[in-house]
Amino acid sequence: MSWFQAHTREGISKRHAVILRALAIAGVGALTFSLAVSLKAWPPKLDAEASRAAFLQVYRVLTSPRCQNCHPAGDAPLQGDDSHVHLQNVKRGPDGHGVYGMRCDTCHQIANLPGVHMPPGNPRWGLPSPEHKMVFVGRSPAQLCAQIKDPKQNGGRSFDALIDHIANDDLVGWGWNPGEGRTLPPLSRPDTVAQLKIWIAGGAACPSNP
Repeated sequence: MSWFQAHTREGISKRHAVILRALAIAGVGALTFSLAVSLKAWPPKLDAEASRAAFLQVYRVLTSPRCQNCHPAGDAPLQGDDSHVHLQNVKRGPDGHGVYGMRCDTCHQIANLPGVHMPPGNPRWGLPSPEHKMVFVGRSPAQLCAQIKDPKQNGGRSFDALIDHIANDDLVGWGWNPGEGRTLPPLSRPDTVAQLKIWIAGGAACPSNP
């Protein structure tokens, strides 16, 4: 090998080394920058606007007759799509299942009775207890939002428990299987749960109206 060839190869090797070091430094820099951007973006920013919009969808469901009829302001349950006061002077009672001589399960069996406007049914049919009435009727979006996320008013439920309640509770599920002659809530049960999750993921933001 000639002197020229040897020194040319040595020069090329040095240039390769310089290039490789530069690439390595650039790679580390790019990785560092990428990690910095990722860390800056985590956790993702909560979207309060989307949260409020999602709650308004949930509000439509909670204030539909299928939900609010069992969440009255007083101690008398409501009936029908017009939410009129339950006939027969029915009352909540000390446990939410009626008063002596007029218990809910006198008419409401473990399942819907067949026929239009026949008594609906569930093994746990009744109103919320007097300690946690969870009133839906007459509540503004802001009021109902504040109420259902307050453990002191919602029966001690966390956000996960609220999702489970709406998604899996069999009595709540009756609202989407109310029997003949009754309208359904404005959203399906899966859609309601999806909106509830968006509301919670965005920080459970409440509408600004009173």
